[in-house]
Amino acid sequence: MEFSHTQSLALADIPVLPLPAFRQRVLDRVADGWRVMALFGLPGQGGVGLVALTGRDHDGRLAVWRTGPLSAYPSLTPECPQCHMFERELFEQWEIRPEGHPWLKPVRFTPSFVHPDGPRPAPGVTEQFRVRGEDVHEVAVGPVHAGIIEPGHFRFQCYGENVMHLEISLGYQHRGVERLLMGGPDLRTPHLMETVAGDTSIGHSLAHAAVMESLAGEKPAPRGRWMARLALELERLANHTGDLGAFAGDVGYLPTMSYCGRIRGDFLNMTALLCGNRFGRGLVRPGGALFDLDDATRDALAARLEAGRRAAFGACELLFISSTALARFEGTGSLDATQALELGLVGPPARACGLPRDARRTFPLPGTNPRDIPLSLHDFGDVYARGLVRRLEMETSLDFLDAALADPPDGPIRHALPATLPPDRLAVGLVEGWRGEIRHVAVTGPDGRFAAYKIIDPSFHNWFGLAVALRGQQVSDFPLCNKSFNLSYCGNDL
Repeated sequence: MEFSHTQSLALADIPVLPLPAFRQRVLDRVADGWRVMALFGLPGQGGVGLVALTGRDHDGRLAVWRTGPLSAYPSLTPECPQCHMFERELFEQWEIRPEGHPWLKPVRFTPSFVHPDGPRPAPGVTEQFRVRGEDVHEVAVGPVHAGIIEPGHFRFQCYGENVMHLEISLGYQHRGVERLLMGGPDLRTPHLMETVAGDTSIGHSLAHAAVMESLAGEKPAPRGRWMARLALELERLANHTGDLGAFAGDVGYLPTMSYCGRIRGDFLNMTALLCGNRFGRGLVRPGGALFDLDDATRDALAARLEAGRRAAFGACELLFISSTALARFEGTGSLDATQALELGLVGPPARACGLPRDARRTFPLPGTNPRDIPLSLHDFGDVYARGLVRRLEMETSLDFLDAALADPPDGPIRHALPATLPPDRLAVGLVEGWRGEIRHVAVTGPDGRFAAYKIIDPSFHNWFGLAVALRGQQVSDFPLCNKSFNLSYCGNDL
């Protein structure tokens, strides 16, 4: 069934297909240019069935189907690689086996929803893919790293210095966020959303707000959504600036690294002007926002943005005119558009391969203009392209912020939503976070509470893109390739 991302659907209106028809419908849509947005289990009478959500970029349409309860089905992954993580997750959470899946290993090392009191698998204790050969050797990195970063294990299969395969194993800090959301919403729900991925508090809060507004059939207050969009672009600016500084640091180019570390802090401090803290906690809520801007603060923010623009572009120019830095970026960690399509990549890694995927344009939030932020694309698919897309997006974000601050909407900052949600409905929230497309899918049960809440952070798709980008590279290229994706560990470990 096709629908718009701004509307909710009654579960009774979503077709329940026989398993062969369900599977074929997903494959046919993908062959026609749609992509798999979500594939998850929905508990009901008699057991757990599947729900598949697909989306189309050129017109922003969504389509959804479901099956009846099942315990196994023929895997989609051999014919549709972008399903591989969804299917591994389904087996781990609901014990629904995708028969024929090529590498059915744990995603998060946690007891299933079906047997929550069962034994917890030891994180990282699993089979690893191995390349056989007399001169092949393994390099294991993590899960504890030298820097102050989150835990993750990377295992390289190498021939000399060349990487033949990289296997990434996460799940060391699984927090059970999706399980905590079951039976909500409640007072803690907004706070959970702000910590799905701590550097993307605004993006995930905004996706949740869109879900709640769709379920309630209410529109947000224009001024409150204006505040949220200001914060979203400031979040993008802070993280893109930090990423470009990290690019420079990994190739030993210290001027840009040092400047961007400070400038990132400047953009974070601008977010603090909006709501009193640097990560946007407590700002975005369903129906609008909890904080407003007075004229004096708005003028101060505009002045800080102009200073930030000059500083950030100066630091970026130093990096992109450095022949030694560019020599390390160009041709390193390359992906092509076909690989990006097959893996379902999103965000800067997808746009660096030439894929026009940006939820701000394809799935605009209600009341926003899908053309107010131009699309930033490149087609080299390498570290250089991923860096350049970030640089271009910084410019478009700053231009948007200048225009938005010059023309703020009037009115209240928040519209109250109904205290209870309608029963037996499905809604989707889509937001272009700084890493890429954030997806939240909520399904209410007969009591109007969450029967299922699925969160897909952009990292969920893009981690395997990093693994593929390392093939044929040298081991020493890994830090740079890793920074060029800059994916979330905790956003994956839900």
